[in-house]
Amino acid sequence: MLIQEKNEIPFFQFSAFEAYPDVRHGIFTRSGGKSLSPFDSLNVGYGLGDNEDNVAANRQRIAHCMDDAELIFTRQVHGAEVLVIDSEEADKDGIKAGPGMGDAMVTDVRGKTLAIQVADCQPVFLFDPVGKVVANVHSGWRGSIQNIVGRSVAVLAERFGSLPGNIIAGVGPSLGPCCAEFVNYRREIPESLWGYKHRSVFFNFWALTRDQLRDAGLPASNIEIGGICTKCHGDRFFSYRQNNLTGRFAAVIGLK
Repeated sequence: MLIQEKNEIPFFQFSAFEAYPDVRHGIFTRSGGKSLSPFDSLNVGYGLGDNEDNVAANRQRIAHCMDDAELIFTRQVHGAEVLVIDSEEADKDGIKAGPGMGDAMVTDVRGKTLAIQVADCQPVFLFDPVGKVVANVHSGWRGSIQNIVGRSVAVLAERFGSLPGNIIAGVGPSLGPCCAEFVNYRREIPESLWGYKHRSVFFNFWALTRDQLRDAGLPASNIEIGGICTKCHGDRFFSYRQNNLTGRFAAVIGLK
């Protein structure tokens, strides 16, 4: 991953997308915003206890870093619903609020930039450079065991005619195998996925996502895993596992 900075706000980008100037994307850190502790400082999540004016200002700062893009948020519920964004959505705080509940969004509409909120869950970007379609996937452990990334690839193929072999994927900073502890895994995680367990009760969800993307038809060479653990780097990213009461950082992608 590449680290960038604009308006004194740092964010990460995937090297796999460098060759495609018509896609804008960024995974922001917790730095560069207005929120105070424990949401310091670039928290984009409402309903966590942060000052709502600060959250709105933080979202606007991110939009400004993305060339004043129209950001679309949705209500994330740790499920496997994939939403297609193809029409005007309800406005909130000057930024589009999104079409109800869902943990993945797909669009081919230029100017609509899809935004998800994360604090240990995997942000997964999908981009079809041939069909010009993007997806932004919020893949927590519940979404992972429901294969939300595979479902998202299927929507690109079925709705937009994307060939999985053309799709490029980036898996952003999230809970790594070093810290993804599931002491109750026997009742939380299907036995078919226990092969991703190591060190007794720790799971490698990065490997699971990689394999789900490959099973969906993406070549291994089209998948970039950021490899940054949010809990290990809680000074840089919000981490629910580390702090519990914390903010959410933003991952955004869209077509220019």
